[in-house]
Amino acid sequence: MRENRLRTLIDEGKPTFGTRVQSSWPTIIEIVGRSQNFDYVEFLAEYAPYDLYALDNMARAIELSPNFTGLIKIERSAQAHVAVRAMAAGIQNVLFTDVRSKADAEDCVRTVKPEIPGSVGTHGNDAGRAAIGGVPELIKRYEDSVVVLMIEKKGAVENLEGILSVKGVDMVQFGPSDYSMSIGLAGQRQHPAVVEAYEHTIKTAIKMGVRPRAEISTPEDAEYYMNLGVKDFNLSTDTAILAAFYRASGSALREMVAAGVKEAVPAS
Repeated sequence: MRENRLRTLIDEGKPTFGTRVQSSWPTIIEIVGRSQNFDYVEFLAEYAPYDLYALDNMARAIELSPNFTGLIKIERSAQAHVAVRAMAAGIQNVLFTDVRSKADAEDCVRTVKPEIPGSVGTHGNDAGRAAIGGVPELIKRYEDSVVVLMIEKKGAVENLEGILSVKGVDMVQFGPSDYSMSIGLAGQRQHPAVVEAYEHTIKTAIKMGVRPRAEISTPEDAEYYMNLGVKDFNLSTDTAILAAFYRASGSALREMVAAGVKEAVPAS
């Protein structure tokens, strides 16, 4: 059975490193894996277009690299269906969005854990790629799945300790954009109230034995979170990387050519 690298590192108390992609093109995921600098790749299914065949092909691309696994971020409205289909495809871990209460967190855990004696799970046998190794292996895959929850709503921060107390919740990620919207400060990610909620989420998670993850744009951004005790990081997004390149390099090229053209104009 293929190792769930994210589960192994969490169980060993070691740092984890991921990156996010919106492209469902398997080659992009293969490039991330070949870098050998990331433990997992996160597919942002909440935002991106994809089909069920894409999930299978992304999982195949993940399996080309050793010490590498996958995570899928799912929108609330389709979480049960997409979580089951993604895990059947071979994507081992799930990030659930828009959690607001302990009951929501319990529902997320039930969705991915196996329905066997002693388990709260409702996930049954899959007939997809993940089932090729047989039912015992499939059960182990479900048991090893890492459950990550977005803490991004006013209710989630208010009910944070209840959410974190749910057995099976492994990691949380604060969402400043959604949180700022939910408290009437849309877009003000650096507002003191938003920063306070972010730091409260990190400190409370650590206190309760749940891993807080930080989404960062550059390696330099990690220092702030490391000082708060964070050791799980997710570095940038394919679309953000491309946007930054197009802005900076495209502008630089235009300026260079414009300057060269002016210098080449003969004096009258």
